[in-house]
Amino acid sequence: MPAMFALGDVVIGDTTTAAFAAFGSFASLLLFDPPGPRRARLPAQLALALAGAVLVCVGTLAEQTVATAAVATAIVALGILFSGVVSSLLAGATTSLLLAFILSVCLPGPVSSIPDRLAGWGLASAAALVAVALLWPAPARDPVRSAAIAACRALGARLRAEVARTVAGVRRPADAEYRAAIAEADDRVAALHDVFYATPYRPTGLSTAARTVVRLVDELQWMEGVLAEAAPDPGVRHDRSVCDVKLAAAAVLERGAALLDAPSSSPGELRAALDGLDEQVAALELDARLKLPARAAPGDIAVAESMGAVLSAIDPSFRAQELSFVVAAIGRNIDLAAAAERRSWPAQLLGRAPADVRGTLASAQERAGAHVERHSLWLQNSIRGAAALGLAVLIADLSGVSHSFWVVLGTLSVLRSNALSTGQDVVRALLGTAIGFVAGAAVVAAVGTDTTLLWILLPFVVLLAGLAPATVSFAAGQAAFTLTVLIVFNILAPEGWQIGLVRIEDVALGCAVSVAVGLLFWPRGAAAALSTALAGAYRDSARYLAEAVRFGLGRCDAGTAERPPPAAAALRAAAASRRLDDAFRTYLAERGPKPVPLAEVTSLLAGVIGLRLAGDAVLDVWSGDGVAGGDRAAARRELIAAADEMTGWYEAFADGLADRRMLPAPRPDDPAASERLVAAVGADLQGADADASATAVRVLWTGDHLDAARRLQEMVAGPARAAASSGVT
Repeated sequence: MPAMFALGDVVIGDTTTAAFAAFGSFASLLLFDPPGPRRARLPAQLALALAGAVLVCVGTLAEQTVATAAVATAIVALGILFSGVVSSLLAGATTSLLLAFILSVCLPGPVSSIPDRLAGWGLASAAALVAVALLWPAPARDPVRSAAIAACRALGARLRAEVARTVAGVRRPADAEYRAAIAEADDRVAALHDVFYATPYRPTGLSTAARTVVRLVDELQWMEGVLAEAAPDPGVRHDRSVCDVKLAAAAVLERGAALLDAPSSSPGELRAALDGLDEQVAALELDARLKLPARAAPGDIAVAESMGAVLSAIDPSFRAQELSFVVAAIGRNIDLAAAAERRSWPAQLLGRAPADVRGTLASAQERAGAHVERHSLWLQNSIRGAAALGLAVLIADLSGVSHSFWVVLGTLSVLRSNALSTGQDVVRALLGTAIGFVAGAAVVAAVGTDTTLLWILLPFVVLLAGLAPATVSFAAGQAAFTLTVLIVFNILAPEGWQIGLVRIEDVALGCAVSVAVGLLFWPRGAAAALSTALAGAYRDSARYLAEAVRFGLGRCDAGTAERPPPAAAALRAAAASRRLDDAFRTYLAERGPKPVPLAEVTSLLAGVIGLRLAGDAVLDVWSGDGVAGGDRAAARRELIAAADEMTGWYEAFADGLADRRMLPAPRPDDPAASERLVAAVGADLQGADADASATAVRVLWTGDHLDAARRLQEMVAGPARAAASSGVT
C-alpha cells in the first residue's frame, strides 16, 4: 500500500491516483482474503480488480448529482450485499466492492477523472496480484475440508470399533476401544460443526468441489445422530449382515477421507467401496426377509407376539439401511468433489461440471431464489444496508460535510442485524476513532510538516490497521485506520490534526444514520428471524418427507397413481434450510448474551437436518429396481395416515415457533399402528414372490423412517420450549 501510494503521489504526481491506489490496496489485500491455493486466489483477485474497476466508473458517473449518487448507491449496494448469498467468495468481497464504489461516489471529481481513478485502482490491483503470487505464503488447508476429513476417519473408526464390540460382547478391551472411538468421533463432528459456523456466511463457493464438500457437514452430523440412536446392546446376539454393512460403510468413509485429502489420486478405491456397500445392503435386504418369523394364522392368540417378532427382526436391518444411505451419500459427494478438482483448466473455465451435478449458473439461481422471500434475513439485511448507505450519501451531500466519504464509511462499518448491536458498535467505532485521532494528532504535532517521517511511519501504521481488528478489537481497528487516514491525507495535503477532528464528526454522522436505519428496519434482530426461519424449515422439510412417502407408494401400490420424485418439495426444503443457516449465523454474530444455550438451538437445527435427510432416504429406498406392484391399499392407508400425522404435528410445531403459540406435545409410540402395517404386508413378507417380499420390507422401512421422524419430536420439543420461554421464539 505505501509503495502504490508513493507511486501515485511522488512518481505520477496525481493525488487522485494516489488516493485510489492507497484505498484500493486496502480493499484488495486487507479486506479481501479468498480461500484456497494460489491458483485459485489469483483468479479471485483478478475478478475483484475487474469488478472494482466497473464500480469506480459507475460511482464516478453517479457522483455528478446528489439524486443520482444516493439512488445509485442504494441500488449498487443492494446488488453487492445480496450477491453474497450466492457464494462465500462474493460474501468475502462485499466490503472491498462497496469500498470501491463508495470512494468513487463520495470523492468529488468530474467524469474526466475516471482515467486517473482507474489508474490508481489498477496500480493497487496489480500490486495485489504480485503480492498473492510472490509474497503470500501457502495458505492453510480449507478448514471445512480438513474437519470433514477428520470426521470421516473418526466415524469410520467408530463403526469398526462398534462391530468389534458387538462380536466380542462385553469383554473389556473391545468395550473400552468402542467408548474411546465414540468420544473421538463426537469431538471430530463437533469440531466440523464449529468450523462450519465460524463465519458469518455459509462457507461455500460456486465451484462444484466447494458445493459438494459443504454437503458433508449435514450428512456427517446426521450420521452421528443415527449411530447414537442405533447403538447396539452388547448383550444381544450380533447380526452378521448388519455388521457387514457397518464394515462396508467404514470402508467408504476411510476411502472417502483419503480421496478428499488427495483429490488428484484415483477414485477407484472409493468407488469399489461404494459398490461393496451396495452389495452388502442388497444382502441385508435378503437376510431381513429370510429372518422374518412365520406369521401366526388369523385369530391365533400368538398374532400379537408374531407381529412383535416381525418388528424386532426388521429393526436392525432398518438401522443399517439408514446408515448405509447416509454413508453412500457422503461417498458420492466426495467422489464428485474430487472429480471436479481433477477437471482440466478448460473444463473448469467453461463450467463443465461432473455428471449429476447442477451447473454453476443453475446453482447460483437456486441459492439466490431461496432468499427472494420476505422472511429471508439475508434479504432484509441487504435492503437495510442499501437503504442506510443510500441515505448516508444523501445526508452527506445535503449537509455539505467536507469529507462525505467518512460518513458513508462510518455507516458501513457499524451496520449489524439490529439496532441494539449497531448501537454497541457505534460506541466502539467512535471510541476507536477518538483514540486514533488523539494518537494521530500527537504524531502530526510532533512531526509537523516533515512528510519524510510520515512516509516512514506509514508502513507500520498500515500493518497495525490490518492486524488490530482481528487480534485486538473492533475499536482498535478503528483507531489504527484513523491514524492511517491522518497520515495519508497529511501527506497528500498537509492540514494537521484538523483532519482527525473532521473524521470524528463525519463518522458520528454515519453512525447516526446506521442506528436510525436499524431502528426503522427489523429492529427485533436475528433472534426473531431465527424462529421464523426454524418454523419455515420444519414445515417444508416435513412436507418433503410426506411427499417422498407418497412417491414410494406410487411405485409399489397399484391403487395409487405413480408420481415423479418430489423435486419441487426437495428444493423448497433445501431453500428453507439455507435461510435457516443464514439466520443462525446472524444470531451467532450478534453481540450480547444469548437467551438460549447454543447447544439447544443447535438441536433444533439438527431436527431440520434429520427431517430433510429422512426424505432423501425414503426416496433412495424407492428409487432402485425390483419394486413389485400390487394391491397394498391397507399399507397405503397406514403410511398415508402416519405421514399426515407427522406433517400435522410439525406444522403445529412450526406455528408454535413462529407465533409463540403453545407447542404440541410429542406423540407417543403407537405399537398398534406398527402392527397394522406389518399385517398389511404380511402376505408379501411370507409369499413366494421375492420381489413382493423385498417391496414389503421397503414398506416397513418407510414406516420406520416416519417413526424416526416421530421420535425426533422428543429431541426438539425440549429446546423449543426453552427457546419460547426465553423469548427467542
